[in-house]
Amino acid sequence: MEIAFCRIDDRLIHGQVATVWTKVTGCNRIMCCNDEVAQDTLRKKLLLQVAPPGIKAYVIPVEKAVAAYKNPKYAPFKTLFLFTNPRDVVRAVKGGIPFKSVNLGGMTYKDGDTLISQAVAVNKDDAAAIKELVDMGIEVEIRKLANEPKKDAIEALKAKGLL
Repeated sequence: MEIAFCRIDDRLIHGQVATVWTKVTGCNRIMCCNDEVAQDTLRKKLLLQVAPPGIKAYVIPVEKAVAAYKNPKYAPFKTLFLFTNPRDVVRAVKGGIPFKSVNLGGMTYKDGDTLISQAVAVNKDDAAAIKELVDMGIEVEIRKLANEPKKDAIEALKAKGLL
């Protein structure tokens, strides 16, 4: 399986992903990787319905995404991996998916979070997971839209006193 792109966006599939990121990455598959969402029948159904025409989408637990990545039967897939949080990306990498770069596209603000960009809010666990990804040699960049310049996640975390 070819990795087209890895993005953290807690909305998973939405307008920007369906219309822009799928075209920019040239993917033919989308894997939404999150244990809780995979168990949420309604959200899963809605996500599968908004996948763009011609692109097959899956909503699966992180462990199943790792197994699919390793399965030779899925070799023709050029996959856009979508995650809701950086901790799940760490799990996927430790499971064997060799992401070289991770895009932080959108993480909704919740009480106690810190905004590190206009569209990305993190808590201490998220910040630690981002640092862990970078320590593994993976680029973590912030970019809501494909045509925006990349912003370094570590610099953004440091600027907010999170590292």
